[in-house]
Amino acid sequence: MSNLTFGIIKPDAVKNGHTGKIIDRILADGFEIRAMKLIHQTKKQAEGFYAVHSERPFFGELTEFMSSAPCVVLCLEKENAVPEWRNLMGATNPAEADEGTLRKEFATSLGENAVHGSDSDDNAAIEIAYFFSKLELV
Repeated sequence: MSNLTFGIIKPDAVKNGHTGKIIDRILADGFEIRAMKLIHQTKKQAEGFYAVHSERPFFGELTEFMSSAPCVVLCLEKENAVPEWRNLMGATNPAEADEGTLRKEFATSLGENAVHGSDSDDNAAIEIAYFFSKLELV
């Protein structure tokens, strides 16, 4: 059964001109794009999105980075979408990511790791709703 997940092509990957290559990889991996838009988050929006990490030491750096430049937010559909998207993304640390993953190919560091993905179906629903209205999901 198909389900949805949420992804972000982060500011580093957008700035480095990798958006099209990452979208090509998403489609080649069998995902359907149900919604997509280029946005430039404010610091407050990034803090709201990453509120779950507000007590973590990297929160300030993360929200500063995510509000520093445009990013692409996506709603993706595929069978087992959450684990499939996480497999395509690769390990958070690009140095530990498997060959062929997005982070291995496009990330520049642990903090600027090219893409974000939901870690569960419940969080995917929350994250999709944070950026997209139901009218925007095609």
